[in-house]
Amino acid sequence: MPSFTKQNPYLALRIPEFKHFIIGRFIFTMGIRMTTGVIAWWMYELTNNTLALGLVGLAEVIPAISLALYAGHYIDRNEKRKLLLTCMTIYLCCMGVLFFLSTDYTRSVLNHWVIAGIMCTIIAITGAVRAFSGPSMSAMISQIVPKEILPGAVSLSSSGYLISSIIGHATAGFLIAHLGVHNTFYVVLIFISTSIFFFSKLKVKPVFEMKESKTWQSVKEGLQYVFKTKELLGAMSLDMFAVLFGGAAALMPVFAKDILHVGPEGFSWLNAATDIGSICTVTFLSIWPLQRRQGKILLFAVGIFGLCMISFAVSTVFWISFMMLVLSGCMDGVSVIVRSTILQLKTPDELRGRVLSVSSMFINSSNELGQFESGVMARLLGTVPSVIFGGCMTVGVVVTTWFKAPSLRKMEY
Repeated sequence: MPSFTKQNPYLALRIPEFKHFIIGRFIFTMGIRMTTGVIAWWMYELTNNTLALGLVGLAEVIPAISLALYAGHYIDRNEKRKLLLTCMTIYLCCMGVLFFLSTDYTRSVLNHWVIAGIMCTIIAITGAVRAFSGPSMSAMISQIVPKEILPGAVSLSSSGYLISSIIGHATAGFLIAHLGVHNTFYVVLIFISTSIFFFSKLKVKPVFEMKESKTWQSVKEGLQYVFKTKELLGAMSLDMFAVLFGGAAALMPVFAKDILHVGPEGFSWLNAATDIGSICTVTFLSIWPLQRRQGKILLFAVGIFGLCMISFAVSTVFWISFMMLVLSGCMDGVSVIVRSTILQLKTPDELRGRVLSVSSMFINSSNELGQFESGVMARLLGTVPSVIFGGCMTVGVVVTTWFKAPSLRKMEY
């Protein structure tokens, strides 16, 4: 194996297995992001109901959070490559069901609310699968690259993830506009199948956690580690509350169709805007990493994120709305880098699956519960007031954290 140094962030790309992993994750993420956009647009088109958009997030988050802790226990005791391939195969089957559900025949024989209900059921299954697939992917990085270049590999992985998210989100709207919902799912099937091919080229991974212990005792070990590592807990919590209250992803179809009047293509750009900002930040920080005061920078970034969402909510001009989302993505990118770096550097190999599963609980609860919160608040307050409320709550969380969590404010690595 070649010698590595910390100075070059791209050394991990010399490892063929890491390249297969990055490519497979890139293609898979594109397919999943396309699916997210298509389902949101399709659901709003079927129901014309903001609460239905919120229920999509709830359908995914309940199984994802319910299984997250057990998933960590299972991941640490089983071979990760086989588990990952199994998860990908189930994803492929779920996309096949959505493909069939979107046919003209299905639409002609089933009521639109029945179709929406089946969609939520499929989404719930993918949420359960994601409880295992997400932490498995993250845990594999440290088993593919040497520890001395792990920060660079994490940045590359984050960059690849965000770029694929941008392309997936942006492509979804254009595919809906030009191919329709049904044919877009056909494209998704191709992407998921291709990702399975690249993941199949990974090597079998060793299992570090071999000691026998009861499931709950094993789960407790992961929880205890997270709660005693204050910097990790603080970064996760801040990110969770910011996205829970401040995110407006679930309402993008409403803003695109009813407020900005830009149709599916404009919807695709709004969907991609946050990821565009995130990749700009991640790329910048990969080349010029944060050297100190990461805690203060994180708090300022999340506060600006909240202000961006307030500005987005009150805007009625597409390019202003787009730029506010890009800026919010830039701020979110800071959170991604800080949280991911702490997570990879501070987690022992034998606890990695469980700790990453706890992390996935924070992420899932913030993203999907945030979608549900957005849908409910939009139903109660209206679309624009609900996003303003969320942005104000995010700023409030940052102010509270600044004074109540000095350890996070002073955090450096």
